[in-house]
Amino acid sequence: MRVRDWQDIVEDIVDSGVDPEGWRAVAGDRSGGVGEDLYLGHPVGGVYQIKTFAKNPYEVRGVGTQVARKIDDEIGLYLPEQHDSGRFAVQRPPEDESDAEQKASNLEEVLKAHSDAPTTPGDLFDDVMEVLDSPAFGPMEYDQYDRPDELDELASTFEEAEELLDAELDELVDEGDVDRGFY
Repeated sequence: MRVRDWQDIVEDIVDSGVDPEGWRAVAGDRSGGVGEDLYLGHPVGGVYQIKTFAKNPYEVRGVGTQVARKIDDEIGLYLPEQHDSGRFAVQRPPEDESDAEQKASNLEEVLKAHSDAPTTPGDLFDDVMEVLDSPAFGPMEYDQYDRPDELDELASTFEEAEELLDAELDELVDEGDVDRGFY
């Protein structure tokens, strides 16, 4: 298991080339210490665990690793299938000004189409992600104040990774003098 910077893990997800709509996620507070835990999974793209903390309001630090090569039946139980709780998306910036203008034009057309037709918020989200060429998006179970039960189940399933990433993140927190909070 290779522990890397959390942004390298996100880059792996962006570059995975798998169906962008197939991703699922669960996230919440760390079980101990400062920060948040996040699991991202795709049936073919694998399962990734990321632990992050905000060093200050402008800088996020963290670590992550790939914990499984695919979602099996057990892991799949803990990652949401439906969009009931929420959605997430990974974005990449436009390549250049021309790309930005094209995406803005396409986005305007999608919004016009949705304003004229009876659609669901989920359909709008999916269409916007496709127009923006999002490399990963899907349903997410997230609790900004606590930990979803699924997060604890995944942590026990990947106990070795959990302990290793916790130790690595605690080192980053100590180096950053963050354990006291913001002032």
